[in-house]
Amino acid sequence: MNDSTWFGDSTLEERFPAWTRGNAADVFPEPFSPLGQSLVMRNGMCTGLRNAYISIGALDYDEFVDPERPDLFKVFGGYPYNPLTMTRVFGARMPGASPEAIDKAFFDDRDDVPPYEHQDWHDSPKHEARLAASMGWAMSADSLPELDVDKALARTARESRPNFSLLNDAALIGRARAMVPLIEQIFENAMRVSTLASMGPGILGAVCEGLGEPTLAVQLLAGIDVDSAEPSRAMWALGRTVRSSAALTDAFDAGPDAVLDALRQSPSPEAAGFLASFDEFLVDHGSRGPNEYDPRSSSWEVRPRIALAAIDLMRRSDDGQDPAVRQAAAVTNRDAILTDVRTRLAGDAETAGLFEAGLKSAQLFLAGRERAKTSVVRVINEVRVAMRELGRRFVERGVIDDAEQIFMLTDNELDRVRFEPDAYRPMIAERWAQYRELFDYEPVFIVNGRVPALGEMTRRGERQLAKATSGTVLTGAASSGGVATGRARVILDAADPMALEPGDVLIAPQTDPAWVPLFVPAVAVVVNVGAMGSHAMIVSRELGIPCVASVADATDLIPDGAMITVDGNTGTVTIH
Repeated sequence: MNDSTWFGDSTLEERFPAWTRGNAADVFPEPFSPLGQSLVMRNGMCTGLRNAYISIGALDYDEFVDPERPDLFKVFGGYPYNPLTMTRVFGARMPGASPEAIDKAFFDDRDDVPPYEHQDWHDSPKHEARLAASMGWAMSADSLPELDVDKALARTARESRPNFSLLNDAALIGRARAMVPLIEQIFENAMRVSTLASMGPGILGAVCEGLGEPTLAVQLLAGIDVDSAEPSRAMWALGRTVRSSAALTDAFDAGPDAVLDALRQSPSPEAAGFLASFDEFLVDHGSRGPNEYDPRSSSWEVRPRIALAAIDLMRRSDDGQDPAVRQAAAVTNRDAILTDVRTRLAGDAETAGLFEAGLKSAQLFLAGRERAKTSVVRVINEVRVAMRELGRRFVERGVIDDAEQIFMLTDNELDRVRFEPDAYRPMIAERWAQYRELFDYEPVFIVNGRVPALGEMTRRGERQLAKATSGTVLTGAASSGGVATGRARVILDAADPMALEPGDVLIAPQTDPAWVPLFVPAVAVVVNVGAMGSHAMIVSRELGIPCVASVADATDLIPDGAMITVDGNTGTVTIH
């Protein structure tokens, strides 16, 4: 690698010149591995996104560049980007929408986002009619049964996992590749639901704006039951079990790195019971983890320490931080606001009907978005564990030094490496060293018409931002209603949350679902990125925790340890 490009970087095409880290930094926070990019992203996720856009009527098959192998999540400097131009075309063709409205709904509001540039091919009455039909479906649907089917298929993939010790190398590769069609299917439904999920919240926002109280819209979205919050409830139960047992408490006092060994060596029946419950937890939820779309990254199953650290936080939390208790309080507050809004709209049948349709759509599609993501991540984890087993074998054979280095290969290279491993040894080592360097770069937010060289990107730590002082008010997106004051704790890695204490305000760079368990002991959440429909917004509402997303550079500006107030209704963070 030189200062120009990473070998896995994408090329730009004239038809779709603009790409963004907006809403990508939330789910693709780290450089994507070559195997993850070629096997999971290109073969499964990109084709799923293509199919979703065709399904809802936004684009035709032949409007994509290389539709048989579409590159719809471009990679620059190793980091994945969302298709800004393509999403704006969707906005240009969607009745009642616009490219500018789509920007606001899906991406962070930033000065460096280039203005939309219209082209004649963006206008299409045919697609406008198709999108109108999709919008009508999104506003009238009572259920999303296809997501239930996907959830069952994903569970079956986990339950049917073979005994890897009985598989040869070819069978392990075949197992990983066999997951790709299922990833494509589930991701298509995920993107179809996600693309239409902004309609309901948009209507609620417009109605509440008309009533003169725009902040009510955020509170009306509280308490939606989402699959991505299930691990937090399971961890809470495990944490209460630890809290009530002296033997388990002693083991956890040794720290999350030592707790499993301590429990396995303990003669206590309570230790054996916890280990059995934790094994069951890993079967149900072990696919989650930081940067979970990339099979290179460690899931909770691969690295249980991450989950144990969250359980440790919960066992030290007060009963009032029980996710069920907080969700119930959020639902009570939501229902009171709902009754008030309905009363105020009683004399306006048309607006009242629009409001009810928007509310139903928002609840259904936001929950559906989380269900679909949970299912696709479960299948990606099957790719992860199969390839890690192959990596483990390569370590034993002296081909690589770390099982994770298996992900430096591309899908096309997997077949040959079985027969000629020595030929790949130096290449894997070189790629691994180059790949680790990518983590030192801060990716540019927008790529527009020209791929920036690595040398143009900012190295992490080079920017020295002055800390916010007392009285400063930072603004972001109002994401989950409520107001809370607490000590700010800047956490940069979900796997290392030990500085966070119950009652603190979690300040995080981004919050994919792997961060969700850290919401439970926190009184509020502030994140650098995230727009409408981000996981931080949806899950904090479900858990009843105030949240402000899209606070630019929050992890740099907010002093660790400062007392701050988070107002999730207005989207402000006040430094005290």
